Amino acid sequence: MPRESKASPLLSLPGAVAAESPDEGVAAHYGDLFREQRSLAAGTGFVDLSHRGVVTVTGPDRLSWLHLLITQHVSELPAGQATEALILSANGHIEHALYLVDDGSTTWIHVEPGTQAELIAYLESMKFFYQVEVADRTDELAVVHLPAGSIAAVPEGVTVRETAHGRDLFLPRETLESFASSHGPAAGVLAYEALRVEAHRPRVGLETDHRTIPHELGWIGTAVHLQKGCYRGQETVARVHNLGKPPRRLVFLHLDGSEVKLPGHGTPVRLAADGPEGRQLGFITTSARHHELGPIALALVKRNVPLDAPLIADATAAAQEVVVEP
Repeated sequence: MPRESKASPLLSLPGAVAAESPDEGVAAHYGDLFREQRSLAAGTGFVDLSHRGVVTVTGPDRLSWLHLLITQHVSELPAGQATEALILSANGHIEHALYLVDDGSTTWIHVEPGTQAELIAYLESMKFFYQVEVADRTDELAVVHLPAGSIAAVPEGVTVRETAHGRDLFLPRETLESFASSHGPAAGVLAYEALRVEAHRPRVGLETDHRTIPHELGWIGTAVHLQKGCYRGQETVARVHNLGKPPRRLVFLHLDGSEVKLPGHGTPVRLAADGPEGRQLGFITTSARHHELGPIALALVKRNVPLDAPLIADATAAAQEVVVEP
């Protein structure tokens, strides 16, 4: 079971409202959701993600060893180059998503809140004769996100994972408050999640369930390298890729803005023509209120749902955009 996240000291900032599961421990917002979104979209401010798990791997075999366990090609990963990877079950179902960077001597990884102990237990079981050391650094390091376009200075000595979506900093936890005082304005995880949904980026535990495979979420190519094998679940990845028929697909939804309440995670998705009592074809994975697009969501639906079919989530009308081709 994921362990409870330690509450961030930034929950004491003016206007802070604590987030709910799965993001307990940090702020959902600081009093103005849309202002916070606009700030991030403009490349200013930061997001406190200090509830996320932090794991490091050291030792001379770290990259060649990780290469055997994860879906990404990392045996020759250049220092400073960010990537992401998955750990799959023997049947190819997604168990963990790893967001990592190597600095030349240490591989830095952040994962979903409270999942680091389970991840480390698996990694430890696979060490064998390899010269590697795995450590849980969550209690001493806090993940902080700077949005794309930010020109904010990074404190000296802090490891940075930089992607097209921004920079993730592995910040010493005791410096979190001083960082916030000089890098504001703070934005909550609701703003961060709205921009994630807009960008069609999946998240383990929300866009996944116990049987999700990478092809359903568009993770082939970004987190799964098709020109490598050896990792657990690789047979399923290769088989589905060659057949081209994953059972489900991720879609982006524009939701009816007249509804006051957003459909929550797990809300059934059906064809609008069949009404609220029709056959369930999928479920809402994440919904959000976007500062420009209005209410939006990601959903996982059956592969054969017509691309142009109007959908409903409970009684909320939803127009779909393709994320993963059927």
